[in-house]
Amino acid sequence: MENHSMATATPENKDSFATSGNADDKQSKAFVNNNEKGGIKTMPFILVNEICEKLAMVGFSKNMVNYLTQQLHMPLTKAANTVTNFNGTSSLTPLLGAFIADSYAGKFWTITIATAIYLAGMIVLTLSAALPQLRPPPCAGDQVCQEANGSQTAVLYLSLLFAALGSGGIRPCVAAFGAEQFVEEDPTQPKKTWVFFNWYYFALGASILLASTVLVYIQDNVGWSWGLGIPTLAMALSIIVFLIGYPLYRNLDPAGSPYTRVLQVSVAAFRKRKIPLISDPKFLYVNEELDASISTDGLLHHTKQLKFLDNAAIVTEEDSLKSSEKPNFWILNTVHRVEELKSILRMLPIWAAGILFATSSAQQNTFSLQQANTMERHLTKSFVIPSASMSVFGMLSMLVTIVLYDRLLVRVARRITGLERGINFLQRMAIGFFIAIIATMVAGFVEVKRKHAASASGLIDSPESTIPISVFWLVPQYSLHGIAEAFMVIGHLEFFYNQAPESMRSTATALFWTSISVGDYTSTLLVTLVHKYSDWLPNRNLNEGKLEYFYWLLTLLQALNIVYYLICAKFYTFKPLSHKTEHVEGVELTTQV
Repeated sequence: MENHSMATATPENKDSFATSGNADDKQSKAFVNNNEKGGIKTMPFILVNEICEKLAMVGFSKNMVNYLTQQLHMPLTKAANTVTNFNGTSSLTPLLGAFIADSYAGKFWTITIATAIYLAGMIVLTLSAALPQLRPPPCAGDQVCQEANGSQTAVLYLSLLFAALGSGGIRPCVAAFGAEQFVEEDPTQPKKTWVFFNWYYFALGASILLASTVLVYIQDNVGWSWGLGIPTLAMALSIIVFLIGYPLYRNLDPAGSPYTRVLQVSVAAFRKRKIPLISDPKFLYVNEELDASISTDGLLHHTKQLKFLDNAAIVTEEDSLKSSEKPNFWILNTVHRVEELKSILRMLPIWAAGILFATSSAQQNTFSLQQANTMERHLTKSFVIPSASMSVFGMLSMLVTIVLYDRLLVRVARRITGLERGINFLQRMAIGFFIAIIATMVAGFVEVKRKHAASASGLIDSPESTIPISVFWLVPQYSLHGIAEAFMVIGHLEFFYNQAPESMRSTATALFWTSISVGDYTSTLLVTLVHKYSDWLPNRNLNEGKLEYFYWLLTLLQALNIVYYLICAKFYTFKPLSHKTEHVEGVELTTQV
């Protein structure tokens, strides 16, 4: 059996290093030139794109259920499912955007084109709100409202489709593109990127806060055409600003389709499934030069999990491989490529744990909003808090938690754990899961309090009447969800970026959004089933339902989910990386970390 192991600096292979020296010098110069770009100066140009996307997405989705029920006269459960389906699709399309970015277009052009598509969707959506013929006639009092017809609904869905496709290119790429602007001294101990993710999400939270207050107020009190037109103009401006920053960016070339490499490893392992496994990994195929474009942070070294995939890296006599030949990847792959697939597979159980968190969070934009609609929302005699603006308390608590986490908690935890980041992302996620359980349980008790007030006032059968109970009773559930998000969501995002193979980071970020997508679709499924087989979630009168039972069902599911997560986290194997650390007389040595 022929052995192609990692080259080392010995007299026997001195000539091979000499012949590859010129190519390495050119690659090093290119790498150094690229490293001169990027850094903190690129952040305003990159973050403004994501901020504008969030202004547009949140500025509509936070108040979308009100738009659908009050302007298009949809039934409540249909409107709630439309919201979660739209959010779910917007979180599913990043798989497509990540594939295009990692395989062909690169992150910069994917973001640019996706933003333009998103802008087209916002223009159509603004027109549908501004033109009377694109929505049903208004109704008042006890008048039977005419629901939107087929063509009006089609215009709505077309605009949402464009917005979802645009999100597919923006969401997986902006976070990864921003993190790539920072060059880590040691990729295995990233200091700059975890700080970036904290402040990246802080910027997102600030934009969501703005959308949940100013834009929602404009939509409710000035008009939907203005409320949607402003974020549309912001999206147009973001394209211009993002393009202006082009000379400053570190642009890493796409390294080929990661999906193709994953498929090649799977096929090669299956074709060699009958070959006995090798006990000594040094006999598996390694080729640094071949993997150079997909391993600038260092090569992934062999792990003991998922050993059946190792067969893809076994060199057989039938391979007839010579040192100068490029192998047929459908038959033979390097250890690095095998470990890429292993890394993705190891992340999937942690990915799945985020689904129910997203399902719980989805209720803040649907049923919690409907709760707020029925409660006393007057701050003064003339000023009424928009129901969709209640999410501001979630955003504020999230922003405060991020600042306290970065400035206080990390420093305290660092003294205890010795970790630069205080706690690792798996521990951070666990804290978020636990707080989310408390938030959903509290929401159920608040609903009991709200219905008790409605019953005491004789308003159970009056869905349009305001119940004499302050809307601020909803603050605890919103705030707890915000705190949970500061821990779980940022930890989840950092987990995917840190543990993914470097050539698959857009794809990994897409996985983050996909967990949210599946969570939204899970919410749709749960709402549909509960509505069909119980009286918990009525269409028109929330007072007659049993929303608290639905919240407590989610609490139970989340409790089971955190047990599952803790088991997965305990047995999780972190990404193994051989980090390039020094050069001796032009010869690159590697240190396994």
